[in-house]
Amino acid sequence: MTILSAALLLFLILDPLGNIPVFLSMLRRLEPRRQRIVLARELLIALVVLMGFLWAGKYALEVMHLRQESVAIAGGIVLFLIGLRMIFPPPEGLMGEIPDGEPFIVPLAIPLVAGPSGMAAVMLMGSNEPERLGEWSLALLLAWAGTAAILFTAPWLYKLLGPRALTAVERLMGMLLVAISVQMLLDGLSSYLASTS
Repeated sequence: MTILSAALLLFLILDPLGNIPVFLSMLRRLEPRRQRIVLARELLIALVVLMGFLWAGKYALEVMHLRQESVAIAGGIVLFLIGLRMIFPPPEGLMGEIPDGEPFIVPLAIPLVAGPSGMAAVMLMGSNEPERLGEWSLALLLAWAGTAAILFTAPWLYKLLGPRALTAVERLMGMLLVAISVQMLLDGLSSYLASTS
């Protein structure tokens, strides 16, 4: 996997376009300047969390006595479920009920930006090829920067594209995530079967 393909995968997992309606609804009660401050804070928290999982994921696996194949299979299943929810969103929204008030960490930073699928994906990258941690960090930074750019322009994009176009893009990203998740699942299963035979 190249840096660009890893960045694209992570960008799809972070799903900034799909998160626009949630971010707008969570931040609409705040004045524009405060919205930008809260958004920047939540994005930085998400980046720190994802970097932590990327760099320390291998050690977490060792402490919990988990094999890399199990993380690949679990990550594939989580991605598959999130992809399905993006294609067929439940009435209460992708992440369920959102509490009122100014958000802090939950739900914007975690789980909307740094969700379980993103954590599993970066942990898998870091544990599979630890010698490429610098490259994976760059890929994560690229995906995060793209996500931040889209979320900072969310009000403008929402007016430009409208809810229908954003819904269509989210469902397309859901389809891509389902395909990626199936591949992750198959790779994990084939690695496990190869190691046990």
